Amino acid sequence: MTRTQIQLPDDTFARAKKLCEAREMSMAELARRGIEYILSVYASEADAKREWQLPKPRNLGWKGLSHAEIKAEAQLTNTELRLTRRAKK
Repeated sequence: MTRTQIQLPDDTFARAKKLCEAREMSMAELARRGIEYILSVYASEADAKREWQLPKPRNLGWKGLSHAEIKAEAQLTNTELRLTRRAKK
């Protein structure tokens, strides 16, 4: 294990110390957990170097409409939508 020192603003240190006392853990344990959490959230270098890809399309659950019908509805202009609604009434 490697030892290191960090500098914290006074208010951050005070809040961290209170948390450590409440959770009965050391400041070192709090720092380790915090660093491990941040590392798990952010992508590793291998992930960062991969080329971004468009997500695969999902079925959004429009019941009763095929993919072609959904696409056709999405491409209608506002005027076409108004005319379609009037025709249905």
